[in-house]
Amino acid sequence: MAISLDRLVGLHHRALQVRDERMEVISGNLANANTPGYKARDIDFKSAMQTAQAERSSSLSRTHEKHFAVEIRNPGEQMFRVPNQPDTGDGNTVDVQVERNSFLDTGMRYQAGIEFLNGKFKGMKKALSGGQG
Repeated sequence: MAISLDRLVGLHHRALQVRDERMEVISGNLANANTPGYKARDIDFKSAMQTAQAERSSSLSRTHEKHFAVEIRNPGEQMFRVPNQPDTGDGNTVDVQVERNSFLDTGMRYQAGIEFLNGKFKGMKKALSGGQG
């Protein structure tokens, strides 16, 4: 019986990728907090995960080694963040406190995902070693 890592980790690896992409977008927002005209961006995590789930349920598989390898990857779509406060006059929509809180929240969720996957791999390792270790 073959071991399927995809079954072991499910969509958790994609969740980590989306959170990583989101932290990059948020850090870009923070870096441009004083740039006139800069519009804050974000990635809709829920939408990105729904897309990943749809891709997974309709994924293509190679049944012969001469078939083309197809990889469908749709990263989280970047959208503009709706500002909570009125325009400051320079057209910049970055709210530093919101961005920091979003970055910290996403970072903690990323770390929790890493811990979850670490536990999955430890369990698999234990199962493969016959319960030793």
